[in-house]
Amino acid sequence: MGACPAPDVRVPQHEINGLVNMTSMHDEIQILIDKFDKKVATDEAFKKSVEPLKKTVNIDLKTEAYSFRLEDAKVVWFKDELAETSDVKIISTPESLTAMIHGELRPMKAYFSKKIQIEGNIQDLMFLTKMF
Repeated sequence: MGACPAPDVRVPQHEINGLVNMTSMHDEIQILIDKFDKKVATDEAFKKSVEPLKKTVNIDLKTEAYSFRLEDAKVVWFKDELAETSDVKIISTPESLTAMIHGELRPMKAYFSKKIQIEGNIQDLMFLTKMF
């Protein structure tokens, strides 16, 4: 008797990364911040477009929370807790945010299916798309 072949199971890349690298949401967000910093350093037009922004962002993932402050085209602090006040608040789950970061969940689909909620004005929403 031969062994049965294993089923063809496709695992999302973020789950593979999470299993292999044990990447935390803190690390995922830090990677986005690092990409933002690199873009500011290499794209003068982008830098000029974000330079006037001064925003505090809260990221509430129910089981964990983060915040960061953008000023002068750089993230001046990033914390593993919510800030007392914020200009923008992102409410989601670690799974949904990770899927969005890795391109497995489109932002508009996440928004309309309520997998992500964003509190802030329309300019703040545009800021988020510009930042990442």
